[in-house]
Amino acid sequence: MQPQNCKHMITFIIALLLLIVGFFTYGVFVEKVFGIEPERQTPALTKTDGVDFVPMAPWRIFLVQFLNIAGLGPIFGAIMGIFYGPAAFLWIVFGTIFAGGVHDYLSGMLSIRKLGYSLPDIIGDEMGHAVKTAMRALSLVLLILLTTTFLSGPATLLQGLCPLSTIHFHLSTIPISWVLIIFGYYALATVLPVDKLIGRFYPIFGAMLLFMGIGIMVVMLGWHSAEMPEVFDGLQNRQTNGLPLFPMMFVSIACGAISGFHGTQSPIMARCVTNERQGRWIFYGAMVAEGILALIWAAAAGTFFADPEKGLYGIDGLQSFAAQHPGENIAALVIDKVSRSWLGIVGGVLAIIGVIAAPITSGDTALRSARLIVADYLNMDQKPPRKRLLIALPLFFCVFGMVFVDFNVVWRYFAWTNQTLAVFTLWTGTVWLYRHEAKIHDNPYRFGYLIALIPALFMTMVCSSYILIAPEGLHLPEEYRWIGYLIAGCITLCALGGFIAWAYRRK
Repeated sequence: MQPQNCKHMITFIIALLLLIVGFFTYGVFVEKVFGIEPERQTPALTKTDGVDFVPMAPWRIFLVQFLNIAGLGPIFGAIMGIFYGPAAFLWIVFGTIFAGGVHDYLSGMLSIRKLGYSLPDIIGDEMGHAVKTAMRALSLVLLILLTTTFLSGPATLLQGLCPLSTIHFHLSTIPISWVLIIFGYYALATVLPVDKLIGRFYPIFGAMLLFMGIGIMVVMLGWHSAEMPEVFDGLQNRQTNGLPLFPMMFVSIACGAISGFHGTQSPIMARCVTNERQGRWIFYGAMVAEGILALIWAAAAGTFFADPEKGLYGIDGLQSFAAQHPGENIAALVIDKVSRSWLGIVGGVLAIIGVIAAPITSGDTALRSARLIVADYLNMDQKPPRKRLLIALPLFFCVFGMVFVDFNVVWRYFAWTNQTLAVFTLWTGTVWLYRHEAKIHDNPYRFGYLIALIPALFMTMVCSSYILIAPEGLHLPEEYRWIGYLIAGCITLCALGGFIAWAYRRK
């Protein structure tokens, strides 16, 4: 193969550079607005318990955080998002820098400031007891849905590598042996101390996931000859299922831009951070790394399936491939084909293992986060193993039961629940920053709360319109979608009005 012409990678290269520059510019700005206090002792040092509060090296925390928040999200979501066209690249870049990075940084740093609180308690501390109760329920639903998707996806990929026994349930084929094997691992990782499995082995898996992404990118930019989707070709909706680009794409690409699930994971690592200076590299930095991974897979999926003989290029080739596999997990098939073709047998297997390890490790930390949320609610000490198991067992049964629900249905409901939780996290960050700003005399970053308020308003509009327009919501017909946008706009304006009224009363 010969190196391809650089004119076919302009959008990708610019997007990649913007993500890197965004970390070193906007990420620094977000850190200054928050106002880190390096001399303040963190919960990892003041509440060390050998189970959840365990000091760890910053590089190790970064790799674990990256692996925890990555999973299948930035890969599956990016692949499904590129169906909507090159607009996906813009959402990955600007969503990561101005929404996802802010969301992850604030959720992690607020957990540090609030003595290791879980996300529902962070939200409730700023938004009130009623919201805290609602967020506990929403977070648990999200984590159970996510663990289910991160159980089914890897089991399907492992079944392709090493077939074991399956069962047929309705219209689905479930690789039950792999499901049980992964589930057994989940049970161990959920109840063992954080430094036994997660802190010891997950940095290796995180490095594998990065290797896989870099390998795909090098082959795609250096030798693959097909044209890559470019924003210069237009931002029109390329999806063929009749669903609109807004808000559908902004929910499909979640973990590669902004994801409420990240807010449930950041407190796990916040309990291991030993200095607030590490926060930008760990929380904002891991989000940028995930955005880069999503960018790579969006480009790969939109490039790989070109078929010049049939006159199919870029996204059209991907659409044709999807049409040939109705009812199947298209994202998993794309990962398998791209990895094996571009990285060879050995590289492909390593890449697929990386993709398998990522969701498995996100699934078990999702269950771990669910255990911590329930433990915080019950005020139950988690040092005794039997108490950890007492909380974990009901969660295990819920997840196992959800395995028998259609994967695509679970994914869609997870996607909306995920983004809705992100909305509340951003509003929480807005309220905290506003209060924090008022305490600083001659604050050089007046109106710094806008870094959270603006993405909070945007995501409020996205989630409100999604539940009205999406098939899993009210599914308004095309001719009535304007009503959905109007109602969502009113909800967003009401949220802004409520914040302004609250801020005015505080003054």
